[in-house]
Amino acid sequence: MAEFSQNIMEKAEARFMEKQKKTAERNQATAEYVSEAKARVIKTARLRALRLAKEEADRAAEALNPVAPKKKRASRAIKKAEVASTEVKS
Repeated sequence: MAEFSQNIMEKAEARFMEKQKKTAERNQATAEYVSEAKARVIKTARLRALRLAKEEADRAAEALNPVAPKKKRASRAIKKAEVASTEVKS
């Protein structure tokens, strides 16, 4: 009977140790996930600040040196009308 009791205790202890190991692994994985998420938030904030600073610098440069507007090209319908009107005149 003592041997049977000892066998049960060994199995229970083995199960307990396995649960402890899985819990430790789960906690480590959660900690890694949280740290990666925090790093991602920090990196995103840094990149956003850089982008906003660049956009502000671009706006300031644009205000100092305005770009001349491009000439609009005549559409095909207008060109066809001009060609047709010159053909009618000839």
